[in-house]
Amino acid sequence: MPVNKQSLVDQALLLAEHTGWEGLQLTTLANSLNISVAELAKVVKQKDELADAWFDRADQAMLNTELSGASDAAEKLELAIRSWLNALAPYQQLTRQMLYYKLEPGHVHLQAAALLRISRTVQWLRELAGLQANGGKRIAQELALSALFTTVFIGWLYDSSPEQTRSLKRLKAAITTFNHLGLCR
Repeated sequence: MPVNKQSLVDQALLLAEHTGWEGLQLTTLANSLNISVAELAKVVKQKDELADAWFDRADQAMLNTELSGASDAAEKLELAIRSWLNALAPYQQLTRQMLYYKLEPGHVHLQAAALLRISRTVQWLRELAGLQANGGKRIAQELALSALFTTVFIGWLYDSSPEQTRSLKRLKAAITTFNHLGLCR
């Protein structure tokens, strides 16, 4: 049976629940799937690719969110970010561990890629919400939306409230402020 990146992510998450993300070894992953390390390396070159595929899944969930019933850009933003967070919720602690791994001092290359990922997700959020600002207004909108998204996400990583209700309230308040600043256009 051919192995794909998403099946590797699923198995890696299951294994990492017992070992932690840092303790996850690619050889253990390959062995658990009864494939060789060489076969695994055809799909992923390094463990961080699995984390990236996990965040790709959240992006895909966000992009698949039904937004047609939303009344305005602010509501679309809230629904899209909520979908992104909900996609990661089953493995909230592992998601936090993945980010710790990326932020280790020796992983500057992973940190640069993480910034690009945030930028890409923010661009999709702008598209989904129908934000069309240009020039300086677009720059301000992107900076504010990046700050909103990152702040909510970091808070969510540590949110132990039932169903992350504190983070969702924080999201709603942040989007209300974003809207009041005239950035939802």
